[in-house]
Amino acid sequence: MLGTALAAAEPATASPSSGPTAIVSLGDSYISGEAGRWRGNSLNNSGSRDGSDRAWTGSTYDPTRVYGDTAANGCHRSDSAEVNSATGTGVQTVVNLACSGATTANVFRSASGGQPYKGETPQADRLAAVAASHDVKAIALSVGGNDLGFAAIIEKCAKDYIVWYSYCHDDQQPVVDAKIDTVMAGVAKSIDEIRAVMTTAGYSAGSYRIILQSYPSPIPRGAENRYSESGWSRVSTGGCPFWNKDSDWARDSLVPQLATRLRQVATAKGVEFLDLRDMLQGREVCAKASQLVTSTQSPSATSSEWARWIDSNETQGPVQESMHPNYYGQLGQGRCLTLAYTAAPGGHHTCRNTPGAGTTGMYLTPLS
Repeated sequence: MLGTALAAAEPATASPSSGPTAIVSLGDSYISGEAGRWRGNSLNNSGSRDGSDRAWTGSTYDPTRVYGDTAANGCHRSDSAEVNSATGTGVQTVVNLACSGATTANVFRSASGGQPYKGETPQADRLAAVAASHDVKAIALSVGGNDLGFAAIIEKCAKDYIVWYSYCHDDQQPVVDAKIDTVMAGVAKSIDEIRAVMTTAGYSAGSYRIILQSYPSPIPRGAENRYSESGWSRVSTGGCPFWNKDSDWARDSLVPQLATRLRQVATAKGVEFLDLRDMLQGREVCAKASQLVTSTQSPSATSSEWARWIDSNETQGPVQESMHPNYYGQLGQGRCLTLAYTAAPGGHHTCRNTPGAGTTGMYLTPLS
């Protein structure tokens, strides 16, 4: 992938003003491009899955067509990842250093306790090489979800629906509350680490921007789910095995709580904030306003789901892709990043989609 090659291969010889301009993405799966393989969700387990599987070659599946060399280590930097989809910014190149599964400790510099991950050095150390060889104009950061245990929460809620017939929100909210202060401290340190790298590389405080973003909800509210809460359609057809009360908690409590706290960190650190909590509204897995891809309903940004369903049996790829923005979702996020970058520096914004429109219909609203 372009970002991997740039970070690993280019010499650190240019100054901030003389190298090619660049936007860099750091953090976890929601910005690395996890699930970019998929254009909607289809129940067809063979061939191109009704055209939804971008890894289909015509005879076999080749995830490197989407994830490049990061298909092997699981970082899953897709060709449609947010920074790659942020066209129209005017910068000369983009660099994706994010990795699926990364925590804040994987962003910190090694000298500050940063930890390597999936065979790669800490992201801030990799940023240092890019900052030395490019004129970095902006750094988009998505991190904290793995520190909070987002994947474990989703797994617990799914098991409570499928196996235990109980709710998860009542026992998971205390877990979140117990962790979130530490998580936000890690996010704040990540921003400090980025600034330390940029200062060392010779950048002044106003010569680049940091855009901290929140997470979109991959599942709809209970009332917005097109499948009945009873029976097995949410498991076997929709790939959204959650009770209504747990769905409402995730959509209206957990995701907003995380967004609110991330915005507070952005404000405290003097960086920009991009709120994506509503980005997938109506495009979520099992949302009434969207539908599955079928032999008669081709993949479409105006009708297909923009997030990857839960494929716990891994009949269509690794389970780590579940509950992430897919190809369409990433194109939408890329448009959000473009809009945020081309807006006046220093602001906080929320980004939403336009019902019935494609990925170019994303729009920004300033946050007061």
